[in-house]
Amino acid sequence: MNTAKSKILILVLLFPLWLLLYLNLESITDLLIFSLIGITPKTHLTDAIWFFVFEVPKVLLLLTLIVFVVGIIRTYFSPERTRKILGGKKLFVGNVFASMLGIVTPFCSCSAIPLFLGFIESGVPLGVTFSFLIAAPMINEVALVLLFGLFGWKTALLYMSTGLIIAMLSGYIIGRLKLEKYVEPWVYQVKAGHLELEEEKISFSQRISSGIDAVKEIVSKVWIYIVIGIAVGAGIHGYVPENFMAGLMGKDAWWSVPVAVLLGVPMYSNAAGIIPIVQALLEKGASLGTVLAFMMAVIGLSLPETIILRKVLKLQLIFAFVGIVAVGIIVVGYLFNLIY
Repeated sequence: MNTAKSKILILVLLFPLWLLLYLNLESITDLLIFSLIGITPKTHLTDAIWFFVFEVPKVLLLLTLIVFVVGIIRTYFSPERTRKILGGKKLFVGNVFASMLGIVTPFCSCSAIPLFLGFIESGVPLGVTFSFLIAAPMINEVALVLLFGLFGWKTALLYMSTGLIIAMLSGYIIGRLKLEKYVEPWVYQVKAGHLELEEEKISFSQRISSGIDAVKEIVSKVWIYIVIGIAVGAGIHGYVPENFMAGLMGKDAWWSVPVAVLLGVPMYSNAAGIIPIVQALLEKGASLGTVLAFMMAVIGLSLPETIILRKVLKLQLIFAFVGIVAVGIIVVGYLFNLIY
């Protein structure tokens, strides 16, 4: 049996085991906590421990499956192909394409400068480039899988759609404002001689290997953030009074949305660390719009990415970028507090 077939066979055999574990996690957690360990039920400590023991394997199981699938999808979107897709697109049409590509392409804040240079080199408009740079970190497979696992498909879809709208409109506004003069002059002097290289053909076996490699790389990097985030969420779940969070981040506090964004902008965390905390805040009475605004500010306005982009952007454009996205997030927060 060749390597490709053996990989597929192993995956086919592992999936039923994955499904069995995922569907029975609640029963397994009850058995472990109450029967085997014998912890007294209905106490603050028990609630916190149960939350932690249940959520950690649940999130890791979901993350492993989705990262594998997205890892395969990503092999169809190399940086060169992404630039070719976006190159030559008109304003707004390009913003739509760029925002949607940001969901599935393997780029993070550490890729900000090479991506920015590559897009500008290949003639991608500045506003379209920013749509991609906003969507790529904000709407990622980690965030979507965690939201799906913790809150269901409606919340995950809500997050993705609002993130797309923010990325599209923010990039469109930046493009209409004609802010190219605030890009560092040296950026336009870089030549793009490598863009015409022919892309290497990838076999299905290699795509499967890419999915496995993505699981190894991403899960190994974020598992500690998942554990820490769930531990913090467990503490909130078990010990923080509901009235406290409802008063601080509830619908009745009109100032809660802008304050949540202001707090989130300078913070740095990835989706793996922040979303379990979001779950605990919602369970304790915080409103969906306020918590969603906080999460988007933390993930979408990454402080490291902003610092990295200073190498290619002048401060005026960085402030415009942060301000436009922050306003969009605040509007989304108020909108969902009004609806839900």
